[in-house]
Amino acid sequence: MPRGKYLNHKGRNRRFTNPEELETARVREEKEKQWRVSSEWLLVCHLTISSSPLQAKAKGVEKLIDVENPNRVVKKNKKLSTLNEVVKGPTTAPELSRREREEIEAQKATAHYQKLHAEGKTEQARADLARLAIIKQQRAEAAKRREEEKRKKDEAAQLKSAQTSKALGKKT
Repeated sequence: MPRGKYLNHKGRNRRFTNPEELETARVREEKEKQWRVSSEWLLVCHLTISSSPLQAKAKGVEKLIDVENPNRVVKKNKKLSTLNEVVKGPTTAPELSRREREEIEAQKATAHYQKLHAEGKTEQARADLARLAIIKQQRAEAAKRREEEKRKKDEAAQLKSAQTSKALGKKT
C-alpha cells in the first residue's frame, strides 16, 4: 500500500478488449445474422413458394445508420506491386521536410553562385578582378622602377670606378 494520506484510483479498473475477442464477437454476430436470414428464408419459402431471396428486414432506423466498431481493424487487401515496393524499397524519392528542402536549395544556390563567381560574372568577382588588375599594374610599375634604379646605380658605380681608375692612372 502506498504511504501517505491521499490515494489515486484512476488506473485500477481499466479493461481493454483485445483484438481476438473483437474478432470472435464479430464472427459470432455474423453467424447469428446468417442463421436468422436463412431461418426467415426457410419460413418464407414454406409459406410462399417463391424462388426470390429475401434480405433481413432492418429494424427501426438501422437501415439509415451505418455503425461500425472504431476499434475493429479491417483487413485490407494488398496488391502485389505494393508488396514488391515494400520488399525492394520505394522507387520514388521520399518526401522531404521543409527544412531539408530549404537546405538543399541553399546548397544549390551557393554552388551556382560559386560557379558564376569563378566565371567572373558576379559583381563581387568583377570588383575582385578590377582590384587584381590594379595591383598587377602597380607591381609592374614598381618592378620597372626598381629595374631603372638598379640600372642607374650600376651606371653610377661603373662611372665611379672609371673615375677612380683614371685618377690612379690605370688604363683599362
